[in-house]
Amino acid sequence: MRMLLRVSIPVEAGNAAAQAGTLGPTIERIVAGLKPEAAYFHSDDHGQRSAIIVFDMTETSQIPAIAEPWFLAFDAQVSLQPVMTPQDLTAAGPSIAAAVEAYGV
Repeated sequence: MRMLLRVSIPVEAGNAAAQAGTLGPTIERIVAGLKPEAAYFHSDDHGQRSAIIVFDMTETSQIPAIAEPWFLAFDAQVSLQPVMTPQDLTAAGPSIAAAVEAYGV
């Protein structure tokens, strides 16, 4: 299942890792393990170092392996959401139509 991972690293933890020279290499190692479809890095609305990563998760038992490296390395906030491509949304069309028929006004 395609997942959207959002990560926010607290400023203090990010600064400490940057000063120790471990910020970049640690992020690279964690992201490489996810084998992402896409990864973007930015500053979030609270001024924290953040990432948005799209990757494939095959089973929910992978959640700890995905989240724990961020928690342990950076005391980061992590959220996971399933997401769809336009092709996935097109394939979901019959399900949407069935829901409209069953529950629509």
